[in-house]
Amino acid sequence: MISKLPKVTTTIFAVMSKMAQEYDAINISQGYPNFNSDPKLIDLVSEAMRSGFNQYAPMPGDGLLRERIAEKINNTYGSSYSPDADITITAGATQAIFTAIAATVHKGDEVIVFAPAYDCYEPAIELFGGIPVAIQMKPPSFEPDWKEVADRISAKTRMIIINSPHNPSGMLFSKADMLELQRLVLEHDLYVISDEVYEHIIFNGNDHQSAARFPDLAERTFITASFGKTFHNTGWKMGYCVASSHLMQEFRKVHQYNVFSVNHPIQRALATYLEDPETYLGLSGFYQAKRDHFLKLISGSRFKFVPSKGTYFQLLDYSGISTKGDIEFSEWLTKEKGLATIPTSVFNRGGEDFRQLRVCFAKTDETLEAAARIINSL
Repeated sequence: MISKLPKVTTTIFAVMSKMAQEYDAINISQGYPNFNSDPKLIDLVSEAMRSGFNQYAPMPGDGLLRERIAEKINNTYGSSYSPDADITITAGATQAIFTAIAATVHKGDEVIVFAPAYDCYEPAIELFGGIPVAIQMKPPSFEPDWKEVADRISAKTRMIIINSPHNPSGMLFSKADMLELQRLVLEHDLYVISDEVYEHIIFNGNDHQSAARFPDLAERTFITASFGKTFHNTGWKMGYCVASSHLMQEFRKVHQYNVFSVNHPIQRALATYLEDPETYLGLSGFYQAKRDHFLKLISGSRFKFVPSKGTYFQLLDYSGISTKGDIEFSEWLTKEKGLATIPTSVFNRGGEDFRQLRVCFAKTDETLEAAARIINSL
């Protein structure tokens, strides 16, 4: 068989989690919480099942949930999305991203991505005959170089993919960044996927600059989001896509033959849960406390770091500890010291290695304290 993705192997997340199990290591690698979801939300799912929401949901998603999402995004960002025409519920944000690429990218189209990039972007682009064009962001700030972006735009460029808050760096796109993106998109007739799965996890009083805030940009953007990231239940694989109706029409053409519809009782439960905005507005404070606790614990270590501005990830620079490449160092750290992390070179253009590891602080205090003891021992 001739592979359509000959360069693709098992994701680094699966590799490191498997290694963590094999060596009984503390796992702060893969991005999921190791604490429970709100019992109220769990009860709402059970209630929805008992109430009969056990058959197919409407193809675009449960109507009440789409209404709640429209209220949330429009009230938060001053937008005017329609629950009927502009919102589709998906099997996680990764499916939303895949579907947006499938609906938009043609053979030979170029798609600009900012590296380090979440690893689902490039394979999906290549699967549909597109050509990924990576713009490498660099430490410590990981700010996008808009001059380089402008220089790399060609007659073949069709789309730009952004991610803010940014995984793995914890960087935030600023208002100036979004305005420059909007200018380039309009000038070159481009589309955008704005991966905003960590939109409610932002620290130190900063505001999330959603693409929804910028009307001309929003008109050309697929915004993808994740309930799994927001409500501590990544295993539910529940997300959504928001886009103007002319884009959403094309999105749904693919969606209906990909998954058609997703888990109905969970959708119904989320619709009820979202009636209280504090369920998502309180997340920044919750995760900032975890970030601050973890960084205080490792403040005396030999690792260097710039506090994450958003997401539940933190980059740690180990260049003062070892000259090993980050893949080799992360494997050594797992096998010999019992701590699983993620090497970041796998997300960079050409595997560029900045001697940085990504760790997830969406963990219990007990886990963070155990991880810190190992980090401080190096």
